[in-house]
Amino acid sequence: MKDKNDPCRGPIHPKAMQGILYFNKGMYYESHEALEDAWKVEGGPIRDLYKGILQTAVVYFHITRLNYEGAVKMYARSQKWLRDWPEVCRGIHIGQLRRDLESTIAQVQRLGQEPISSIDADNFKPITWNKMEKHEHE
Repeated sequence: MKDKNDPCRGPIHPKAMQGILYFNKGMYYESHEALEDAWKVEGGPIRDLYKGILQTAVVYFHITRLNYEGAVKMYARSQKWLRDWPEVCRGIHIGQLRRDLESTIAQVQRLGQEPISSIDADNFKPITWNKMEKHEHE
C-alpha cells in the first residue's frame, strides 16, 4: 500500500501541465509563468517540485539570452528544489530532468562567459512525463 501522504501521489496541477508543455516547446519564459501560477496555488511539498522545474526553465531562458551569470546562479538555486525528489514523481521524470540540466550547465561552464552563444541547442532536452499515468487512488 502506498503512503497517502506521499507528495508524488495525485494529479499534476493543470498550470504545471501547461508549464511542462511550454518547456518542451522551448518556451521557457511562458513555462516559468505557468509553473509559477501552479506553485502559488498548490499546497504541500509538491509546490517545491514545481518551483524546481520553473527554475530549470529560467536556467534555459538565461542560456538562450546568453546570460551566463544568470544561468549559473539559477542552476545553483534550482538544486535545492530538485535534488530530493525520486526518479519519477506524478509521472514527471525528475531524475532525467536533473541529469539533462547537469549536462547542460556543465557545457555552459566549460564554454565560459564569452562563448556561451556556441552552446549546442540539442542540450535543451524536453521534460519526460507520462501524461496518462494513473496517479490517484493507486
